[in-house]
Amino acid sequence: MSTPTTAEQENLRSRMPNPLQFVPEMAGIAEGLHKAIRNGSIPQTTIGLLQLRAGQILGSTYFTIRETGNLRKAGESEERITAVATWQDAPYFTDAERVALELVEAVLSPNPFGERVSDELHAKASAHYDDKALWSLIMAIAHIGFFTPAALIAKPIPGRPPGQNYSE
Repeated sequence: MSTPTTAEQENLRSRMPNPLQFVPEMAGIAEGLHKAIRNGSIPQTTIGLLQLRAGQILGSTYFTIRETGNLRKAGESEERITAVATWQDAPYFTDAERVALELVEAVLSPNPFGERVSDELHAKASAHYDDKALWSLIMAIAHIGFFTPAALIAKPIPGRPPGQNYSE
């Protein structure tokens, strides 16, 4: 597979137009989710790492480009960003970040052997996060879940700001 030229990259189009012209209520829902995950109970870096891992699991270039860019803008190291894909044995993450990454994997990955989030994983998460922070982690995963259909079906243009990442 060849790398797209600059002209091809500039002419990228999403599969669908901006959803806000059809479902303007989405803006309020998105605003509420953004507010919930920026309530200060969890470091924004943790949320970015969690959402990057979610994008990797979902196979969404849009999410992985967006979250990688956000983490870089926040001053995150290339080692930590790259190591999200192999976080289980990477030495770059705190125990609390590891639990957040484990939670997102548990929620987004099928478990043919039982429940996705075991009592043991919940207990591990509760040891690192109080109830408000745990609910904020849940909302960070919900944020990705809310936008997953749009990312995978409408296929917004990676790297473009919201509102400019859909066809018009």
